[in-house]
Amino acid sequence: MIELRRLRVLREVHVRGTLHAAAQALGYTPSAVSQQLATLEREVGAPLLERVGRNVRLTEAGRVLVRHADALLEGADAAASEVAAVAAGRLAGPVRVAAFQSAFLRIVAPAVRRLAERQPAIRVEATEAEVEQAVPELRLHQLDVLVGDEYEAQPRALHPGLQREVALRERIRIVLPADHPLASAERIRLADLADLPWAVCQPGTGHHEMHLRACRQIGGFEPDVRYTSDDFLILLEMVRTTGAGALLPDLVVGYEAPGVVARPFAAGGVGREVFLLTRQARTPTVGAVVEQLREAAGAAARRLG
Repeated sequence: MIELRRLRVLREVHVRGTLHAAAQALGYTPSAVSQQLATLEREVGAPLLERVGRNVRLTEAGRVLVRHADALLEGADAAASEVAAVAAGRLAGPVRVAAFQSAFLRIVAPAVRRLAERQPAIRVEATEAEVEQAVPELRLHQLDVLVGDEYEAQPRALHPGLQREVALRERIRIVLPADHPLASAERIRLADLADLPWAVCQPGTGHHEMHLRACRQIGGFEPDVRYTSDDFLILLEMVRTTGAGALLPDLVVGYEAPGVVARPFAAGGVGREVFLLTRQARTPTVGAVVEQLREAAGAAARRLG
């Protein structure tokens, strides 16, 4: 009999690439991971890993086992959720959600509030995370729902076994201090801001890539990136206090932001799509959380106009 926890260990090693990284993600020691895998190899009667330099990779037998592990672990999660629901007479159990900051504030928080009223036996555990770090956790069953974003012309990879649906679409705005000479304009040409310092998310994020691409392709200049943070509220504050500019989505600037103005592009422009990502097999409990996230996203879209 193969234990599911050993299959989880094997899949984690496959995704992380090293025993040490898998151990860190699972909260085990590397020796404990090695022991679990050695036991699993004895149970199946075949080697599952082979060394490649400092990393490890799955043997053919290991790949077969991981492929079946996904279905087995998905089924175990679904069974546990349904049993909990039957025992409680209603939907119950934990659902782990990750979202980037503005979606956390405008979508996740309202959804959690409504769930507490309508489905009090569902325990939502929410954390702030960017898509790049959260997708592997979703695939490894360490998350159940991810609220992610994708900027125009920057498509994200589509992963097999994951289900994606659009929650809302929004536009990127040019954000300036309220006392900037162009703040009173209805629309702004990005090219007119070539000399401005900019507040941008960290390199490696979709926002950073979008900002560089917009300045180069729409504005025709290389931006002077002077302030970086993955916290949009920090970027807003840097605009307000330092005279910098920023390119931020409606979900951030469509609410009260004193001391700054948000204007559309006079020409061109960029959009962003906010989406919900889950594994293909949604349990009823996860489905209930997705429904509330969907409703909260719709309410946010209506408020933004």
